[in-house]
Amino acid sequence: MAAEFSLRKKLLNRTAFFLLGALAFIAASARYPALDLDGILIFIGVLFFFTLGLAIWVERRALRHSELEVLKRIYYALIPVPWLLALLLLGNGALDNSRPHLMDSRVVGKFSMPGPFQSRRLIVTSWREDRKYERVPVDRSDFDRFSVGDSVEVHVRDGLAGIPWIAGVSSE
Repeated sequence: MAAEFSLRKKLLNRTAFFLLGALAFIAASARYPALDLDGILIFIGVLFFFTLGLAIWVERRALRHSELEVLKRIYYALIPVPWLLALLLLGNGALDNSRPHLMDSRVVGKFSMPGPFQSRRLIVTSWREDRKYERVPVDRSDFDRFSVGDSVEVHVRDGLAGIPWIAGVSSE
């Protein structure tokens, strides 16, 4: 009974640390938004639910007194991943000394998601060969300033870790 309580306490504390890391990742992704932010957010979402599911599975196996050492180690290894990804995105943008590349584009749509972590995107024509559109994260003033049909220049930086990120948007 005492070992079970101890395991549950450790799981709870580590899960709280993991959840804070997920929030830190979202904050970091807003500060220096990667060009392929949507794909990165999908990856972190899948990782988030996989890790929480694994925590529940470990806890349920502990209640049945089943073997759980391997699952527990996998779970513990996944705990720092959101923190590491947040640091990667912050370092990628904050330590980047590259000059921005100005990409000519046209606004074809706008997207705004309300909530505690608000997201505003301009949907613009892509300058990359394999893409038709780009979803460019912008702040509120840029979101309100541009309309569908406007020509814009998207400022893209290379990133220290090789992850291109959006440095801003301006009028042509």
